Amino acid sequence: MKFSRRMVLHLGLSALVTPAFLRIGWAQTYPARPVRMIVPFAPAGTTDISARLIGQWLSDRLGQQFVIENRAGANGNIGTEAALKAGPDGYTLLMVDASPTINATLYDKLNFNFVRDAAPVATVARVPFILVVHPSVPAKTLPEFIAYAQANPGRINYGSAGRGSTLHVAAELFKMLAGVDLVHVPYKGGGPAITDAIGGQVQAVFIPAPAGIEYVRGGQLRALGVSSANRFRTLPDVPSISEVISEYDAITWYGLVAPRDTSTAIVQALNKEINAGLADPKLQARFAELGAEVFPGSSADFSKLIASEIEKWSKVIRTANIKIE
Repeated sequence: MKFSRRMVLHLGLSALVTPAFLRIGWAQTYPARPVRMIVPFAPAGTTDISARLIGQWLSDRLGQQFVIENRAGANGNIGTEAALKAGPDGYTLLMVDASPTINATLYDKLNFNFVRDAAPVATVARVPFILVVHPSVPAKTLPEFIAYAQANPGRINYGSAGRGSTLHVAAELFKMLAGVDLVHVPYKGGGPAITDAIGGQVQAVFIPAPAGIEYVRGGQLRALGVSSANRFRTLPDVPSISEVISEYDAITWYGLVAPRDTSTAIVQALNKEINAGLADPKLQARFAELGAEVFPGSSADFSKLIASEIEKWSKVIRTANIKIE
């Protein structure tokens, strides 16, 4: 049987177009059942609350429940591995903070590669840290603190939420750029580090803005600077560290990823709905209550952020010789 040139072209075009329409149709029917959203940390933390806020928005918009599942352990690695090894059908998602970009260098042997195995969907929110000191420290400003630390190398202790935590690497980046020698005191979580900073057992600590605002306002801790490139709107009188150290920029952020090979159409559909939520004043207000700023962007923007964060923290980890014991 012979085919005319027009029929051949028509069949060829159909072969190209049909899969595209199938993908579009798939995205339009997604989700057809509840979606699991894994949080690789314990409930009630900012990562968990961010997941619940955006999960509720997606549930309301898409007509299916986005169910939060907390799988904590190993600095987020247990939950991250479980999510990234799930099927790439859009029904398992992962809410992460900056930890995977630190863990990529910090851990020698992981059963996953975050860059290779994750399909970035959307950034959701970002939170700066506050560098705070006990009121007994004779430094009222950041330049005074740097000068005091340089004059007293190895005599100032700072607390963190543990080796390789975001609070730890943020402080080590500060040490590198400011040229100061501070002694690291790791704790099992940010709460005990803050408690000992208030009690004066450690003199300084980087703490997430939501956890530190009330202690600063109450005078229990003195804020010297915020870690974001710009001032934090909730503490407008506290300068950004970058006003003194121009290269300094260290925040934690929260974003949603899917397993690799998840349909581009589904990723784009989720990104669109999440960004719609981040533009909603009510949802913005909810994040502001956490001390967080909404962080809209494309999936491509998120990919670039992940790559740049891995590069930044790998330099800090290697320079400071940070190791998990």
